[in-house]
Amino acid sequence: MFCLHVCMHACVYVYHVHTGAFGGQKRISASLELELQMAMGHKVLETEPGSSALATAVISYDYLTSLRSVPYGSEEYLQRRSQVHLRSARRLCELCCANRGTFIKVGQHLGALDYLLPEEYTSTLKVLHSQAPQSSMQEVRQVIREDLGKEIHDLFLSFDDTPLGAASLAQVHKAVLHDGRTVAVKVQHPKVQAQSSKDILLMEVLVLAVKQLFPDFEFMWLVDEAKKNLPLELDFLNEGRNAEKVAHMLKHFDFLKVPQIHWELSTKRVLLMEFVEGGQVNDRDYMEKNQIDVNEISCHLSKMYSEMIFVNGFVHCDPHPGNVLVRKRPDTGKAEIVLLDHGLYQVLTEEFRLDYCHLWQSLIWTDMERVKLYSQRLGAAELYPLFACMLTARSWDSVKRGIGQAPVTATEDSEIRNNAASYLPEINKLLNHVPRQMLLILKTNELLRSIETTLGTRSSASSFLNMSRCCVRALAKHRKRDACSFFRRTQISFSEAFSLWQISLHELLLRVKGLRLACWVSALLGWLTQAPR
Repeated sequence: MFCLHVCMHACVYVYHVHTGAFGGQKRISASLELELQMAMGHKVLETEPGSSALATAVISYDYLTSLRSVPYGSEEYLQRRSQVHLRSARRLCELCCANRGTFIKVGQHLGALDYLLPEEYTSTLKVLHSQAPQSSMQEVRQVIREDLGKEIHDLFLSFDDTPLGAASLAQVHKAVLHDGRTVAVKVQHPKVQAQSSKDILLMEVLVLAVKQLFPDFEFMWLVDEAKKNLPLELDFLNEGRNAEKVAHMLKHFDFLKVPQIHWELSTKRVLLMEFVEGGQVNDRDYMEKNQIDVNEISCHLSKMYSEMIFVNGFVHCDPHPGNVLVRKRPDTGKAEIVLLDHGLYQVLTEEFRLDYCHLWQSLIWTDMERVKLYSQRLGAAELYPLFACMLTARSWDSVKRGIGQAPVTATEDSEIRNNAASYLPEINKLLNHVPRQMLLILKTNELLRSIETTLGTRSSASSFLNMSRCCVRALAKHRKRDACSFFRRTQISFSEAFSLWQISLHELLLRVKGLRLACWVSALLGWLTQAPR
């Protein structure tokens, strides 16, 4: 898995060296070029280190040779570069599928890095969310036998051989207990546990080697995150505890469903939970068929994650569409979000959470002095404009004008993607200096934006307003806790209520403005259709 991170970044590094981003072109020797050319015609090696190293070499060779004879910046150059990006992304995707397990996990992570990687990479690697390899039923039976001490037929009345879904670390089967309850059984792939520790060690060695070759490039944040997060994701008992914690934490949201855990049949590699059906959150056809309002779902998602991040500091960090389902509640018929896969959570320190609240408040209300102040408090230093752009996925001009003033356009989105490549060294420098907590927050932001883009709700102001409400509540709660008198706490409560009223008034004005515009457009269309021809 972690070789893949180095492979990915080394490939992009070679591309930047070739295009002059780091101060001029570099050539490879004739003998090395011949070896790489031969390598492109062979399959990757069977071992993980060999396959990762060979993939890096082949992709590097492709960039160096395909682009070196074309004038930089020309139309032909841009077309060839896109083709090389696509070929390279497909090679990486094949590498993930061949090595399975944690390679799939990191491929999914890379697919979410829209602020860092070209579109050819992110769009190609996103398929790993739905194309993870499956374990055989023999392997599933072995894991259940080893962990629960019984055969499948002793534990379940029925057990579907075909999994409901397969992910990077595990797969889920539908089953029925002997008492008639329908459950989802999550079973870890058998070799993932042992392989992950080898991946981390290999990653550390490769990072140090790459650092010696390319001093401008920093990768240690990858190793640090891997060491911390992978063991937690591989412990399904930890996942069960996280599920119960977030269910209790967000119990006031009647639109949220977290499947109940069956602890009596759960271990570190097997997790039994309540079976809940639904469509993926990015499936517009499913929502239209079931009369679920996409804007309502987008609003619910924004409320839920704003509450996690700004108020509670306990954040579900893997909201890809396979982990977020939507359905109509059987009892009330209201739309409901089903949150799955609770293995990866980020716990935010209070200092980080409050600074992050202040930063988003400053971004939403266009207070550029405070944007600079709180960006720097979060480690961005002189790169605070880049940091603000990465957080909001907006251009610096849009940030300065106000991110709520105008929706993001396709032109702005394309501009951000194209410019990201030229800022790669600065982005890596920034990722090495921000608090470790920020890395998973950035990933979570990108996954949520991807869902909003698919639903067509990204231009809505409701997400920013929900974030602002949560920031106001979180900051007021902190101030009241530190207040030394009843009068001061009352004053803070009034200030909080007034700020929330201002946000609601702003939201109402935006709705009225939208309705008025809709009426004008409708009247204009009516006049045009009635006009004589």
